Amino acid sequence: MRAMVIESFGDPSVFKEREIEKPLIRAGHLLLKVNASSVNPIDGRIRRGETPAMAPDFPAVLQGDVAGIVLETGEGVKGFKTGDEVYGFAGGAKGTAGGALAEYMLVDADFMALKPKTIDIREAAALPLVSLAAWQAVIEQGKACKGQKILVHAAAGGVGHVAIQLAKWAGADVYATAHTPEKLALGESLGAVVIDYEKETVRDYVKRCTDKRGFDIVFDTVGGSNLEKSFEAVKPLGHVLAIATRSTHDLTLMNNKGLTLSVVNTMYPLVSGRGRAHYGQIMRQIMSLVDDGALRPVIHPEKFTFSDAAKAHRIMESGKSFGKVALVNEW
Repeated sequence: MRAMVIESFGDPSVFKEREIEKPLIRAGHLLLKVNASSVNPIDGRIRRGETPAMAPDFPAVLQGDVAGIVLETGEGVKGFKTGDEVYGFAGGAKGTAGGALAEYMLVDADFMALKPKTIDIREAAALPLVSLAAWQAVIEQGKACKGQKILVHAAAGGVGHVAIQLAKWAGADVYATAHTPEKLALGESLGAVVIDYEKETVRDYVKRCTDKRGFDIVFDTVGGSNLEKSFEAVKPLGHVLAIATRSTHDLTLMNNKGLTLSVVNTMYPLVSGRGRAHYGQIMRQIMSLVDDGALRPVIHPEKFTFSDAAKAHRIMESGKSFGKVALVNEW
């Protein structure tokens, strides 16, 4: 089968189109004809060699987000049949059977759910990882509910735009940071009160939006120095949620305000094998929300095929992407 593989770590130019062996069905798995995938920041970190413990062996097929059609079901699999359109976050890392940038993909059935009926295959491929991260943070750890004020950093980011919608669905009052007019407009269209982080300091928008009290929950999808800004923006005894904490921080403010910090690591079930069935459960819930009209994916307008993997990774890493960068299988 055809696949885009990497044979060494590096910049996006390391992607090469190769013929590799088609995977064979095995117990507990589905063999998919891959229709689409999407790029996440973790895919770039794996490609660059920044997370060697998560990297699959060379030649490696990357990307875990997948939407496709079931060709075969393995022994013991229930709830799926040949011909089903499915989606999930299921590969591209050590401990999985392969990645999505290929004609076919072998996936653990526990990761998968039926594709939402109201969106196309490209949109479905954009949802899995970002929905898993946002759901675990906002719904499971943050326990978002009516009466809360929740701040989401990066309104137009992959995780950010889903988190806004989940927090709104839970009944919270949602605020979101962004900068460009297009990204601010997106946040507003999703129901958030938007904050231009280059025009207002944290102190200023906390005063304007919360009367100096601070937000009940802050979801930091950016990382780096933005985590300290999240500690500043949240109220005393408040809750900071994060998905990017691979860095060193001064926790003095967190200590002084008695804050709770919760971290989501979406890769853990892939590389550890633990909690995989829970991912399938979340994807089924996301399917229902999409088909009920409570959640919609935002796709970067430029279209890519699997052969364009290098271009798609460059766009994602440029900081200029809008929503999720999706790729369709042209093979």
